[in-house]
This record gives sequence, C-alpha cells and structure tokens, in this order.
Amino acid sequence: MAVTRLRLLTPGPVNLHPAALQAMTRPQLHHRSPEAAALVRALRARLAELLGTRGEVLLVGGSGTAAMEAVVRALFRPGDRVWVPVAGKFAERWAEIARAAGLEPQVSEHPWGAVVGPDDLPPGRLDGALLTHSETSTGVLHPVRELAAAVRARSPEALVVVDAVTSFLVAELELEAWGLDAAVSGSQKGAMAPPGLAFAWLAPRALERLRPAGYYLDLGRDLTAQRRGQTAFTPPIQIIEAVHDVLEAVWPQGRDDLARHWAAKREANARFYARGAELGLRPVPTREEARSPATAAFYLPEGWTAEALSAAFAERGWRVAGGQGPLKGRIFRVSAMGYFTRAELERAYGDFTAVLRRS
Repeated sequence: MAVTRLRLLTPGPVNLHPAALQAMTRPQLHHRSPEAAALVRALRARLAELLGTRGEVLLVGGSGTAAMEAVVRALFRPGDRVWVPVAGKFAERWAEIARAAGLEPQVSEHPWGAVVGPDDLPPGRLDGALLTHSETSTGVLHPVRELAAAVRARSPEALVVVDAVTSFLVAELELEAWGLDAAVSGSQKGAMAPPGLAFAWLAPRALERLRPAGYYLDLGRDLTAQRRGQTAFTPPIQIIEAVHDVLEAVWPQGRDDLARHWAAKREANARFYARGAELGLRPVPTREEARSPATAAFYLPEGWTAEALSAAFAERGWRVAGGQGPLKGRIFRVSAMGYFTRAELERAYGDFTAVLRRS
C-alpha cells in the first residue's frame, strides 16, 4: 500500500542523509564476518574522535534510552546519590532511570524551559550527576561544562554523565576537555541515520568504575567483544553501516570538520527563531544564548491548537512536533537537525512563515 510520507521537521527521527539511505539498500552484511568487524572498529574509532575521548565508545542496539540505562547501571550502585536537574522531559527520564536502578537521585526541579546553572547544585556529597545537554522537549541547551565543574568542585570523585542525544554532532561538545565522564547519543538525530543504534562514550575515569550490570545491557561484557570488532549480541549491523557512511561523508576530516557543521546548524535553527520573531511567536527558551541548535520551540499562537497546526504543516508536506509533559498542547517544535538540501530548507522556512502568518 502506497503511503505518503511527510518530510520531517522534527527533532528526531530526522530526514536521513543520502549515505544512510544508500547503506540501507545494500545486501545484508553478516554481523560475524570480517567486514562487519572492520566496520565496528572503524565506527568506534570515529565516534571517539568526534567527541574527543581517549576512552572507549560502545555501540548499543536500541534507542538512546537503552544507552542511558546501560551507563547508569554500569557506573553506579544502588544507594548512590546522583544529582539530576530536571527542566524537561528527558532530564525527567534520567531521574526515572536512576530510581529504577536503585540510586538516590537528588532531583532539583526547574520550570520547563529554564536553564540549569551551577548555583542549582544541591547540598551534600554526590556520587555523580546525570545531566541533559540539549533538552529536546524545550529547545534549551544547558551549560554542562559549567555544571560538571561545579559537581567536580563539590565531589571530586563524582562521575558526570551527559545525555547528548540531540547535541552530538549538532552543538559543540567534548568529553574529557569539558570534565565529563560519560555521554550517550543515538543514530536517529545528528548522525542522520535510522533509529535503532545508541552510543555510549566512557572516559578513562568511567572505565575505571565500570562493573558488570544486567545481561543484555552489560557494557563490560560488550566492551570485551567490541574491542575485537564483535558485539556481545546481534547488532543492527546495517544501521552501524549507515552511521559509519554518514560520518565518512559529512565529517571526512573528523573533528576538523565539526566547527563548520556546528555553525551551519546554529544558523539553520536561528533562522526559525528569526521567522518566529517576525511573526510575533513566543519562544520557549527566552535567552538566545541558551537555545539549542537542535530544536526551535515556540508557544502556540492564539487561535491555534497543536492538532490544527500539525495539520496545517502536513498540508504543505511537513511533520512537526508538539509538546511533551506540562507543555503538551501548549508548544510546537521544529528542527533542521536532519538532512536538507539548501532548496528544501528554504522551502521549510517559507512554509513556516506561510502557516504561522494565518494566525
């Protein structure tokens, strides 16, 4: 049955890069073949380079949430006190994962759309912190480098873990240089590939604390296998190939290509905010410097429901995202994080203006 597929203006999944599309059309690669082993090694090396770590990167079959849970269970023990500043849906997920793992999350609650700062650090000793860099639900980019420094100053042995699901490859981010111990992301965001593969970066300090945890999500077991170019269980090998090929196509010089790409994503997102300002839209993140380049989030203009706005964009061939949690039915979100030709992006800006001008 033929299905009309809307072009994605959503903060994940995103429009696939042509290199990913091409990879997904190739004949099935056996995951225990020498070719697959070479692919796993190459992707892990490139991912480590792009996030600036001398540690290890693990490929995890599943969404970014799988890597979030795997890292929490691998690095912390029941009863550990971890700071979780919550100012959106995905920070809230960190708290839920911590509780499920038997940790004692020290949750500081903030208005959704607010920016978390070092002064929000709770009192007392900490074993770690679970931070969100780009909060997809609000469009806010939190200052994780400054937050990590505050945690380290209070508790030098605490491990700082970052959700980089929508910031990896989209916003400036480094692991060791920023005082971070672990980070997680996924294939369906900045890597412009299909969902189904997550990444977990472990800096040297985190590797020293790695312990057996669980079964399928046991990072220690998988690390032993992945150092040989294998995986402990059947991996989504075609998605691994898709991500590898996108990274080779977009960042052939590794980190040398990142600054150019970050600038392009900042500009693309800023243009949505500029159009919004012209139309009188109210942005969710009020401080310009706190706006994530991954997502532009606006409150719904008067007279619009989330359903009506979504339908208006769909008429022009686009799918946009609504709000989550307490922002459900109150905001909408657009994103240029995925693959666009210049002409497509210009059409997106034009359609954004045309739809919202009706208000």
